[in-house]
Amino acid sequence: MIKEMLTSARTIAVVGLSTQPWKAAHSVPASLKAAGYKVIPVHPTATEILGEKAYRSLLDIPEHIDIVDVFRPADETPAIAEQAVQVKAGALWLQLGIANDQARAIAEAAGLPYVEDRCIAVERSTLGL
Repeated sequence: MIKEMLTSARTIAVVGLSTQPWKAAHSVPASLKAAGYKVIPVHPTATEILGEKAYRSLLDIPEHIDIVDVFRPADETPAIAEQAVQVKAGALWLQLGIANDQARAIAEAAGLPYVEDRCIAVERSTLGL
């Protein structure tokens, strides 16, 4: 499932993409962009990150999202899962160290593919992508 998700995706919205280059929440999305994905930052105050327009919410993004990649605390993920379902995203991915049973239940109830506690960059590397 993960390999198919990563090879078919073109657009990845990153919730919690950091403006600070030394953080994983910046370097991982930067590596995704360098690999050819369109990265859409979701950040509460930034207007642009990685040269891309930033949005305050998934609900504000005007195009289809293949993967919602989350760099936020676990207790924030149920609300993010609800938004991912609402915008009909292709998948919900919670980064390494992030897991939430409620977010999983929301995604599964909507038929939304769900990955938790895994780094998208590590998975790409492991799969040779």
